[in-house]
Amino acid sequence: MERKTARLTVLLDPAKKKAFEQLCAQQDMTPSQVVRQLIREYLKRHGVEWQPSGKTAPAGEDGADVAAGRERG
Repeated sequence: MERKTARLTVLLDPAKKKAFEQLCAQQDMTPSQVVRQLIREYLKRHGVEWQPSGKTAPAGEDGADVAAGRERG
């Protein structure tokens, strides 16, 4: 699990927000948990590897190239 956090502001229609929050509550999840899950799935689907903040990367890897979607050579 990630140890550091950063804020992401998303603007959406108030009715859509309410419906999303209600569905999250029905599933006993917070909207933040669902958004984090969606982001992880989106990154995985597009082949983007990432290292959670607060965890050390293997020697010689800083994660910057991976996070930007670039291959290391």
